[in-house]
Amino acid sequence: MSAAKQGEAIPTAGADMRHLLDQDVVIGGETAGPATGAQAIEPTHSPRATLAGQPAHERELPRREAVTAPDLHREVEQFLYRQAELLDGKHWQEWIDLFAPDGVYWMPVAPEQTEWESSPSIFIEDKLMMEIRKGRISHPNAWSQAPQWETSHLVSHVTIESTEGSTITVRSRFQMMELRRDVIRHFGGSYRHTLLRDSDGHLSIRLQRVDLFNSQASFDYVLQIWV
Repeated sequence: MSAAKQGEAIPTAGADMRHLLDQDVVIGGETAGPATGAQAIEPTHSPRATLAGQPAHERELPRREAVTAPDLHREVEQFLYRQAELLDGKHWQEWIDLFAPDGVYWMPVAPEQTEWESSPSIFIEDKLMMEIRKGRISHPNAWSQAPQWETSHLVSHVTIESTEGSTITVRSRFQMMELRRDVIRHFGGSYRHTLLRDSDGHLSIRLQRVDLFNSQASFDYVLQIWV
């Protein structure tokens, strides 16, 4: 006996797909039945949503580089390169000293974040908290600083966005490789620095924002030190 009655057309894969499309079936963030999983906890949860609820392609466009003297650009580059060298050399106190008295180091969870008061952050530290972290990682029994732990930073694409009085706004890109025992991890992303020039002409960091490209990836162990 044939699979279909005589005279009846056998449905094809294309016809089945057309039938589904004609039903206006759309896969979206909402479910037809009771919410489950993450949506049961947070109804607005969607794999397409970001922390601020806007698609990634709508993030703020980078500003054009401000017209500045070549000497200023070179000075800012050297300042950022020195900061990276201090981290890789484990000169923690000298690195902290690069920050202004009210300086802040901030690593948000997502690039859409604009504040840290009511949002989670990976790092949010003033100089006092930096000193506390330095004391912990410098302790002789600090397991995270066991032998064969090193980092290597590469900083590039340094762009001065604006200069207003004694304030300089800078963005740049970075790559960091971390070695612990036989495990290598890579981190990458962007820096946003707000730099201040004091009365003596020296630069200091008022705010350093670090946006990790892989901030929401899973890792075997958490970050112990500044990136």
